[in-house]
Amino acid sequence: MKKLGVAGRKLLTDESGAATAEYAIATMAAVGFAGLLVVIMRSDEVRGMLTDIIRTALSIPG
Repeated sequence: MKKLGVAGRKLLTDESGAATAEYAIATMAAVGFAGLLVVIMRSDEVRGMLTDIIRTALSIPG
């Protein structure tokens, strides 16, 4: 097995940019989830259910 020099070990253990990659993955997941919500919210059935929930929540019992 070949021994790595100092530069080789540093290259293999360097984690700079790891946080940036994690942020990119989280951002892409959030964008995908937002896109899914947009598709769901465009449904007339879902829109009607949400409207009913909001009307019920805002109605004053009397």
